[in-house]
Amino acid sequence: MRARGLGDVADKFGLGYVGSALTGHEQRSGMLVIPYLRPAGGPHGTATIRFRCIADECVRDEDGEYLAPTRKENHRGHGKYMTVPGDSPRLFNTRALITSTPHIVITEGEFDAMVWEAVGVPAIAYQGTSSWRDHFIPPLRGIETVYIIADGDKPGMEAAEKLAALLPNAKVVVLGEGHDSNSYLHEYGAVALRERIGL
Repeated sequence: MRARGLGDVADKFGLGYVGSALTGHEQRSGMLVIPYLRPAGGPHGTATIRFRCIADECVRDEDGEYLAPTRKENHRGHGKYMTVPGDSPRLFNTRALITSTPHIVITEGEFDAMVWEAVGVPAIAYQGTSSWRDHFIPPLRGIETVYIIADGDKPGMEAAEKLAALLPNAKVVVLGEGHDSNSYLHEYGAVALRERIGL
């Protein structure tokens, strides 16, 4: 998380690590834990969790340097993420939906939502281009402007445009070829990232 510039927000999102897995969950050992926290918190404050591969052979180069945020990670032969069996797609960081704000950012992926939160902009994330659901739309209707961040590739652009067609208050923001929110922050800084949406 520090290599991605997200060390300061890791605690805010309750991120964890699977050091020793329970029986039946051994395939999640050594993975990052990303909880989907409920806005109200409390003793049952986690709606679900996702797991992300952070194995050295997948996230570091031959010199031991982290690939992200400026280079693609190499998750060969397995997916980057695992979910709880039977879980359905959800929005990440729904706490942002109950803040008093005229704008919100939508990203594809939890890390990119964390990036926007790190620079002081409320953000939510969906889990991938095929995970958007119609019931995610109503909470966004009362917000003045919904900035949909398009990853700088063809699938990212197509997903952003498709989502924007569902929201009359949406604006698609393209960060540039090959960029997602995390790599853009790393290359240009927090001020430049905020300026991309006019703040």
